[in-house]
Amino acid sequence: MSNKKQILEKIKLFVLDLDGTFYLSDELFEWSLPFLARVRETGRRFIFFTNNSSRKNSFYLEKLNRLGCRIEQSQVMTSGDVTIGYLNKYYPGKSVYLMGTESLREDFAERGILLTEDVQPDVVVAAFDTELTYHKLERACTFIRNGAVFLATHTDVNCPAKGGSIPDCGSFCAAIELSTGRKPKYLGKPNPETMEMVCSVTGFSAGDIAFVGDRIYTDVAAGVNNGAYGILVLSGETKAEDIAGSAIKPDAVFEDLGEIAGYL
Repeated sequence: MSNKKQILEKIKLFVLDLDGTFYLSDELFEWSLPFLARVRETGRRFIFFTNNSSRKNSFYLEKLNRLGCRIEQSQVMTSGDVTIGYLNKYYPGKSVYLMGTESLREDFAERGILLTEDVQPDVVVAAFDTELTYHKLERACTFIRNGAVFLATHTDVNCPAKGGSIPDCGSFCAAIELSTGRKPKYLGKPNPETMEMVCSVTGFSAGDIAFVGDRIYTDVAAGVNNGAYGILVLSGETKAEDIAGSAIKPDAVFEDLGEIAGYL
């Protein structure tokens, strides 16, 4: 029996990345729906987890169902969800300046986060802000210099897109860090807060779970650094030649989700 098959036999829950793993922008990979069908046939479960915090949870639910996934709200999580949970647990009632999209701002406000604009906040949160302006960047830096706690939804430096990659939250945080001398606490994959949320929502323990994605430093690391499995697919950012130079080693490497389905 191959090592790949041995690993897959231990997995009860797949935590699937989206961009570069399940789809690219608005185009579903041809193997994605057959993979979900095979997971269901074998009695396993899956959820989606994206570090992309430019949209709220419901956007991804609607998109995935439009693409034919037939899933429920509890099967979609984002780094924004992890950040909201972290704020409600450790900074309840504290004011937050969110450097994020209007969609994410709505989500934070609807879920009890006290947002502020021009008054010094207790916390600054940087997200994947596709509506970023210099004013937002200046506000975030000023508030952090004046003592606000600095959080970030996720570490991703680039986001996969048609024709190449575009700057993501980690790139924005690099600019803020260079300006202020302050590093953020990152949430989302690969950090333990993400594993805690996945286990809490699904009821599975870390040893039953595999994080599957196209990035070693987020998707794979989310598994191997937190007691779960980390599975790399080569359908997105990471290429086979990148693996040797990485300090984080995947438990298994597949060309795509279609190849994983063939082993189930």
